[in-house]
Amino acid sequence: MSPSLAPSMPIAYVLNQAPDAAITVRPIQQADLQDWLPLWDGYNAFYGREGATALDRKITQTTWQRFFDPSEPVFALVAVLDGKVIGLVHFLYHRSTTRIEPTCYLQDLFTLPQARGRGVGRALIEAVYVSARASGVKRVYWQTHETNAAGRLLYDRVAKHFGFIVYAHDV
Repeated sequence: MSPSLAPSMPIAYVLNQAPDAAITVRPIQQADLQDWLPLWDGYNAFYGREGATALDRKITQTTWQRFFDPSEPVFALVAVLDGKVIGLVHFLYHRSTTRIEPTCYLQDLFTLPQARGRGVGRALIEAVYVSARASGVKRVYWQTHETNAAGRLLYDRVAKHFGFIVYAHDV
């Protein structure tokens, strides 16, 4: 896999099944930074990374820069409604020992609380599916916290839970 494997997707992707047909999902742009930051901060706060446990700003800056570096396999899409960014999804392609083609890890998904229930999360996930499929990727996967009941209701409709439990250890 070339590290420059960029997602293949149209500049703008409108999910017709979304309850609000005006929701457009598109690749993130440099001009989106001020709209992306509150979503990124909201996503991190949801997982307890705020205040004293907030991510170092250097991590946020590096993450943002990776989206625009063609040598990085990390990508971002945003959902837009009436010209306002209302959701984000970050994903990356990587090798797997169980597949020949790359695999896609959907790492972050977040929508503004007031935009939930309108198909934004589904539109973002479906756009990742479109991008992955166009890039020759056959598997998209992600993880969520067991307490994310609202998210899991959506995830159970758009993917299959295989029962795996995630372990991690910082070294």
